[in-house]
Amino acid sequence: MKLGDFIVKDSIVPELKAKSRDGVIRELVEALAAAGAFAATDVDTICKAILDRERHGSTGFGKGVAVPHSKLACVKKRVGTIGRSVVGIDFSALDQAPVFSVVLLLSPPDNPDGHLHAMENIFRNLQEDNFRRFLRQASSREEIVELIEEADQAGMAR
Repeated sequence: MKLGDFIVKDSIVPELKAKSRDGVIRELVEALAAAGAFAATDVDTICKAILDRERHGSTGFGKGVAVPHSKLACVKKRVGTIGRSVVGIDFSALDQAPVFSVVLLLSPPDNPDGHLHAMENIFRNLQEDNFRRFLRQASSREEIVELIEEADQAGMAR
């Protein structure tokens, strides 16, 4: 599985406007809805599910990145997006550092293995120093899409 298999390119937000964790999650969920990933009427339900998950434990795993995720019946296929913050967001990350890159993943509940494989792919890429650095420096949707394509090519070479 590649990042390009589930990241909805039209929903990528290269410069998040939100300054809080909750605001960033809403902004990314709304971007996915606007790109047609699911119905706009499901935005509130999806945001609530992700924020409930965050209250049980932060998805900010350190190194300036967070991966909020959830499995929901209103999501018909696995979708994801990426948001980049210039100022940094308090995600209550494990290392207490601000988060600059957020990868949001949503999956239907009937394919937990697919969700797990997508999470593994996301984490494998986010563990790479160069991927994190280039993602943080990318200033346009096109640059982020190019980074995803390069990561997918490198992953196929592994």
